[in-house]
Amino acid sequence: MANPSSLPGAAGFSLQSDTDISQTPLPPSEQYQTQSRSGLLLPGEAAISDLLPASGEELPPPYGANLFAGGYETERFDGLNEDYLIAAGDKLSIWLWGAVNLAEVVTVDNQGNIFLPNVGPISVIDTPASRINDVVTEKIRTVYKKNVSIYVNLLTATPVSVYVSGSVIRPGQYAGIASDSVLYFLKRAGGIDSERGSYRSIRVMRQGDTVAQVDLYAFMREGTLKNINFKDGDVIFVEQQKPTISVSGTVKNPFRFEIETNEIDGSSLVELAKPYAKVSHVGVMGTRENGPFSTYLTMETFRSYTLKDGDKLIFNDDLRAQILDIQISGSYLGPSYYAVSKSTRLHALLASIEIEQPLADYSSIYILRDSVAERQKEMIEQSLQRLERSVFTAPASSDGEAAIRAREAEMVLAFTERARKIEPLGKVVVSDNGQVANILLEQGDTVVIPLKSDLIQVGGEVVMPQAIVFNPKAKITDYIAWAGGYTERANYERPLIVRANGMIEFGDNAKLQAGDQLLILPKVDAKTMQAVKDITQIVYQIAVAANVVLN
Repeated sequence: MANPSSLPGAAGFSLQSDTDISQTPLPPSEQYQTQSRSGLLLPGEAAISDLLPASGEELPPPYGANLFAGGYETERFDGLNEDYLIAAGDKLSIWLWGAVNLAEVVTVDNQGNIFLPNVGPISVIDTPASRINDVVTEKIRTVYKKNVSIYVNLLTATPVSVYVSGSVIRPGQYAGIASDSVLYFLKRAGGIDSERGSYRSIRVMRQGDTVAQVDLYAFMREGTLKNINFKDGDVIFVEQQKPTISVSGTVKNPFRFEIETNEIDGSSLVELAKPYAKVSHVGVMGTRENGPFSTYLTMETFRSYTLKDGDKLIFNDDLRAQILDIQISGSYLGPSYYAVSKSTRLHALLASIEIEQPLADYSSIYILRDSVAERQKEMIEQSLQRLERSVFTAPASSDGEAAIRAREAEMVLAFTERARKIEPLGKVVVSDNGQVANILLEQGDTVVIPLKSDLIQVGGEVVMPQAIVFNPKAKITDYIAWAGGYTERANYERPLIVRANGMIEFGDNAKLQAGDQLLILPKVDAKTMQAVKDITQIVYQIAVAANVVLN
């Protein structure tokens, strides 16, 4: 067990560094703040203005708009609300047994009474459904004092007709029952108009007087909704939309919020928008007395900032990480993950990694980097697009040639479809002849310390791809023979060798080393394919980027 830094003679390079490495996250640097703009353009403001919706662009939907997305107006509740008030036309089922037997369904008349033989009229108007049994029983007991049991049940509620007016999609008159919620009637009317209507100021009026005020924000945020017993002729009036503030970015609620006054502080808006914990800055764009403006604030400053009608906000995660997450792969001891400073170089990290000297090929270290893999993917895609354009736009001078080109196009499409599924490795070659380059690390890098191997991997266009024990006296042709020889499609003139450090070499004169990978690439038939050069180039690109052979 040894550390590479203690083996300068064997490795041929020194890994000493002044950079401190820790397996725990390093403290981030001090967060920066930018002040509000006052005639000067501060860093970040131009980008924020580009991200926010400009005048005339579509704004986010109002908070609560999805309340009316479902089809719940078609769902009816079979039971009755216990707070429902008995009204004319309701039906009651009454049972008496014992000294007197009676089973009768009675209807509440226009005067609010029910009538029972030998008992007379009983007033039940505006009695809550939960108390109807007690009220009727108390009256019957005045006549039948003993040996009579009584049970009263509300069977049906009389439908009511409610008007829905104001800023709704389909104002009009809608039927329901008195215990239906205000949401039911609003949904019957098509919901609140998202451009004009208020979700915070909804009035229920009875004979011109307001009997209830509804704020749907309370329902959206806390699940509370007023129980209202509607009566015939009630009016649900949705008032005009209040001042609004539009929110986008890294928040849980990217909506357009109504505010009850013309101003609101940032802290109150944060309670509505629910930004994620990683948010560091807020961009604000709007109009004041002096004209349009935009500013970029830290979250701390934003909480006390005064917002006004029409302001547009974007919540941003704009603090750059001061640490890098680095993965270790291959032959090593200890942890596989390191959190290091963003200025850390490779030697400083390697000095902290323990290895077993007889097993680890520390002179062939390489890095897998996401940014390199993405660039390799882009280059392959560009080559594939050029290939497709050249094939699909190739002229044909006869019907026979046109048929050949159509067949060629089918083969090219099949080839490009498979080629696009290849994922490049993003290898960065950092070692050669025992020397390791001291490059800066990037976020997400995987440092690979290869395991020493006594094998040669032979693949591609050979009869029997396999791993063969390294023989220092053998040539490339010997390994090909041991793998069964070339296939009919093999391009035997330019074998590809992938070294343990990720280096690529071509040619049959190269000398193989233990741990190498020998790939025989396919040869494109010039008789059947016009775009031989383009296809061959792509095959080589894929072999280099992903270490695989694509036929």
